[in-house]
Amino acid sequence: MLGVWKMALGPMLLVQGRRTRLKALRLPEAAGPRAGLEGDPEAGDALRLLVVGDSSAAGVGVEHQHQALAQPVAQRLAARTGRPVRWQLVARSGIHTGEALTLAAASNLEPADVVVIALGVNDVTAQRLGRRFIADYRALSDHLVARTGARVVIVNGVPPMHVLPQVPQPLRWYLGQCAFRNDAALAAWARTRPTHEYLPLQWAARPEQFAHDGYHPGPGQYAQWAVVVAERAALRVGAQVQASAPARRG
Repeated sequence: MLGVWKMALGPMLLVQGRRTRLKALRLPEAAGPRAGLEGDPEAGDALRLLVVGDSSAAGVGVEHQHQALAQPVAQRLAARTGRPVRWQLVARSGIHTGEALTLAAASNLEPADVVVIALGVNDVTAQRLGRRFIADYRALSDHLVARTGARVVIVNGVPPMHVLPQVPQPLRWYLGQCAFRNDAALAAWARTRPTHEYLPLQWAARPEQFAHDGYHPGPGQYAQWAVVVAERAALRVGAQVQASAPARRG
């Protein structure tokens, strides 16, 4: 059905897409370090965190990494677990999931216990849908796990594109439908991986909280996102610690 609407609305969608790209406000990636250590370094073995993604992972929409995703997740994860967290960010604006694999392959990845992936918007705008999107995501995930040794992978859902303030109708509706389609496929795939945890992002469907470009998360959304990711990662890490602990003797 989505293909039928694409054919019917094709000329209008093409014109609106071009105009939207021409008018779009280009915000920079957040300044600041892309690696570091959070928490008390004397509190035990460091938990290692890797965040991989597109402009949202890179912090577009806020000024500094301490307002974005990776560093706040590390800070909150350190607070939740009582362990220091050594974090690394590998992200670039404008990339889709296939390009994220290329970026990761060319990057010096440190070992990680937890990998956080934030991608999907550019797959929708590039019309990389359904099986193609999942194939790219699977290849990226497998690469990251093989390279880092991670035992927890946080899979962030595709953002709610049906509410993007700066995208006109019917393009906004069409992109939203494509995003829903990819998001559902991503959630279903993540459920087949015991080490993966899917996190929906539909809670972020509040246009008034977007950055002033009307496209990226604003400070409040980043802050809430970091809390959600850190809490879920902490639960996963805690469960693994309990599972690996020797059974108590009665």
